[in-house]
Amino acid sequence: MAQSAFDRRRINGPEESFSPVFDDTDNTPQATTRHGRSPADIRPIFLQPGLINQANGSAYIETEKTKIACAVYGPRQSKTTTYSEKGRLNVEVKFAPFSCTRRRAPLRDAEDRSIAVSIHQAIVSSVRLELFPKSSIDVFITVIENDGLEGCIASGSIAASAALADAGIELLGLVASCSVAVCGTQLWLDPTEDEARASKATLILACMPALGNITSVWQSGQTNIDEAARCVEICQERCADIHSIVAESLLQSAKANLL
Repeated sequence: MAQSAFDRRRINGPEESFSPVFDDTDNTPQATTRHGRSPADIRPIFLQPGLINQANGSAYIETEKTKIACAVYGPRQSKTTTYSEKGRLNVEVKFAPFSCTRRRAPLRDAEDRSIAVSIHQAIVSSVRLELFPKSSIDVFITVIENDGLEGCIASGSIAASAALADAGIELLGLVASCSVAVCGTQLWLDPTEDEARASKATLILACMPALGNITSVWQSGQTNIDEAARCVEICQERCADIHSIVAESLLQSAKANLL
């Protein structure tokens, strides 16, 4: 009996094969294909304060593919034994394992800490910590879905400020934040991850529009002084619109709690 050429110990491939077809289209984002947005438009913002009942204050923010939940606990007595005339603001950022295209480990890394430092810098000057001696206020931010570092910092700062206001902590003013990417000669507000990667520089600005004060400016990449000044100016204008959204959401949440 003739032995068959079929090897049962191996997984045989198909008898026919075809060459793969590659997409030759350019995936570089252009100003005319920003999903219907012009360079001066930001993504729609959904903000809901008071989402977490167990926290003293909380807020949930969503801007298309960026989704962040923030919880505030405190003020409570600090664990340190030394007396401090001013309170302490702690910010912790954590990414959900499914928040990125690449699954993230549950352990904190350098990116988590850098985002936490940026958000802390954006909101700490708005909190009246002198009213809480030897106390601490803890802000916990969970990134549910991530669409770029710039969007996480800007949206996280807005959610943290709204959560602090929802907790009844006295603030000098609400913090609004906006990011911009320098793409050629154009300035793209609120860039996505792909748009920020294709740009030559990005800038994130946080401010208190009610007082006209800038709390933080974070810039990366190469840009000249004129472009940086234009970025700051256009972000300040957009932060005024974001401030009205945050104030209106807090007002509606307060009215709903009274009913």
